[in-house]
Amino acid sequence: MASYLTSEQNQRLRRWEAINKAYFIFAFITLILLLVFSSQLGVSSGDNWGALGVLLALLVIPVIVLQWRLKCPACGHPIGWQAKLMAPDQCRHCGVFLRSRGD
Repeated sequence: MASYLTSEQNQRLRRWEAINKAYFIFAFITLILLLVFSSQLGVSSGDNWGALGVLLALLVIPVIVLQWRLKCPACGHPIGWQAKLMAPDQCRHCGVFLRSRGD
């Protein structure tokens, strides 16, 4: 018999997905704006990308942190890069479906 998340576990996972998706949209728009307007903002020039590199790293670091914070709500095993923008359908470690029965 397949096991599913409880509604509380499902709610925690959906909250992670919402935060992850919101940050992705923010980072994508910010990245585009930074790259388009970097010379006008004074963060890069033809030879020196120092400040722009720091800003890009500051945009990427939260992505890594968000990915490694995601753990299976049922067994606590890190899901990590198995999740991209949304949680995967099933935990590779314990096999639980990462959706409640109603989803």
